Amino acid sequence: MHEKGSISIHTENIFPIIKKFLYSDHEIFLRELVSNAVDATQKIKRLASLGQFNGELGDTTLEIAFDEKAKTITISDKGIGMTADEIKKYINQIAFSGATEFMEKFKEANDANEIIGRFGLGFYSAFMVSEKVEIQTLSYQEGATAAKWTCDGSTEFEISDCDRTARGTDIILYINGDSEEFLSEHRIQQILDKYCKFLPVPIKFGKKTESVPDGEDKDGKPQYKSVEVDNIINNTTPLWTKTPTELSDEDYLSFYRELYPMSEDPLFWIHLNVDYPFNLTGILYFPKVKQDMELQRNKIQLYSRQVFITDEVKDIVPEFLMLLHGVIDSPDIPLNVSRSFLQADSNVKKINTYITKKVADKLNELFKSDRTSFENKWNDIGLFVKYGMISDEKFYDKAKDFCLLKNVEDKHFTLEEYREKVKDIQTDKNGTTVYIYTIDAAKQDTYIQAAQKKMYDVLKMDGPLDTHFISQLEQKGEKLSLKRVDADVLNKLIEKDESQHLVLSDDEKSKVIDVFTKAVNKSNMHVEVEAHSTEDMPVTVTQDEFMRRMKDMSKMGGQFSFYGMMPENYKLSVNGNHKLISRILETTDEIQQQALAKHAIDLALLSQGMLTGADLTAFVNRSVSLV
Repeated sequence: MHEKGSISIHTENIFPIIKKFLYSDHEIFLRELVSNAVDATQKIKRLASLGQFNGELGDTTLEIAFDEKAKTITISDKGIGMTADEIKKYINQIAFSGATEFMEKFKEANDANEIIGRFGLGFYSAFMVSEKVEIQTLSYQEGATAAKWTCDGSTEFEISDCDRTARGTDIILYINGDSEEFLSEHRIQQILDKYCKFLPVPIKFGKKTESVPDGEDKDGKPQYKSVEVDNIINNTTPLWTKTPTELSDEDYLSFYRELYPMSEDPLFWIHLNVDYPFNLTGILYFPKVKQDMELQRNKIQLYSRQVFITDEVKDIVPEFLMLLHGVIDSPDIPLNVSRSFLQADSNVKKINTYITKKVADKLNELFKSDRTSFENKWNDIGLFVKYGMISDEKFYDKAKDFCLLKNVEDKHFTLEEYREKVKDIQTDKNGTTVYIYTIDAAKQDTYIQAAQKKMYDVLKMDGPLDTHFISQLEQKGEKLSLKRVDADVLNKLIEKDESQHLVLSDDEKSKVIDVFTKAVNKSNMHVEVEAHSTEDMPVTVTQDEFMRRMKDMSKMGGQFSFYGMMPENYKLSVNGNHKLISRILETTDEIQQQALAKHAIDLALLSQGMLTGADLTAFVNRSVSLV
């Protein structure tokens, strides 16, 4: 048999369009062709299991080979093969009428994956890198004749008989001049490692050296020799294809190390396995999170039937779980997936919801079964939980029962427990419960100790998301307010019905304001004289909670970025009831008066870590002279 013909595209030549528009993603040609070979192999195994193929299956290992001199890459399988008629049906008839229609449809496509998936171009991706493609194949069907198909990238093809005697298919690519980078062992290995590492059929590529026993020496010590063996590049039964009951903790940890060789061991993991209303398997690991959240992203790998698709899983995995590591595999997501598909597909939305629920259930289970262990992991877990509560209403509803707040004494409380702890003493005259927090316990120690003297509790809120999380707690909590420990003087952080009486007259108060305004000499510091306990500090530097919080949020961009451009303003609260203030008023020497005021201001700035440079040096020198 020898036949020539034209591929059924009816109008223009499609191949230049394939090469032009798919060029940026042209490494996926190998993924497509290997995936086809895996499908063909799995089909023959299926037929054998159903009794529809009675021949010997034999070794079904796929083989990838290349010849740098001949400029060829060959993908060989021992699958079901094809007859000449099947070649005409599956290879020659592309599922669209012509290049014009293709171009019209392509306007909506975003990337090569989408084009391949939409138009059935998996096999034709070979022409992105080839000047000629040859198929040699023999069908499993009894009495079938081996067939050879060749095409040079035009719409012309040839089909003829060939002398192949083994069941299966060889795809031989004659690599074009622009694609010779693929005629390299390293480059092919790189692509296979990326896309084919966990395919369900063994794939052989090249040789590797192994050490094998080779007798004993004269002293009876075992000897070894190096031998070349076939290099199988894939793990055909990765962990997510197994059931949790057959796996140990060490199995999960070993697989994690295989996926992320340079990472610390994870905190724990979740094994996903669902077959309704969609199919999904996978393992998600909770890593030890670093503060730089962005560097942690894109660590979840998406597979379809063990073929790698992408590690950009934003639309499949909820945003707050993008910091997780691991693998998701769903045959309901097509191999040639596109961003627009992910955003629109109903299965993807169900998967997203399922993963959120599964993670929440796992965290709740860990909290209930071993709270101490959960608390010990909270520094790492907390970032996920808070991110989820901020960004996902359904997750918030589940997480509020196991979300923890930690105070400066490193004690942990659920949201409900903490409210119960502080409500009696930290509820103000308007019935609002006030949570006091610090973002830097060491830097704000003076304020923390002052709060603790009043029996107030102080929370640690020093994580990268805590500014947003604080607002979330206020939004969800009934009559709840959070204030940083240095947002105001203590009796104004939590205002009670009782108030301190100011011992200064109006004239004395005005004079104190003048003295301190002159001493501070900063336009961004507003001086106020207030009535506090004689035990409180003579001067306190505070910053309005709302403005400081908005500025903190501005650092993360978005709608609050405007506040980042606003100047830093502070309040200098002078305690009119402190004996130092009386002493300043009694002093007639203006220089000494200014020195005392300046020293009190510097002490307040020092307690906030705001005294630096020349001001700090002057303070030290002044302290020495005062001593």
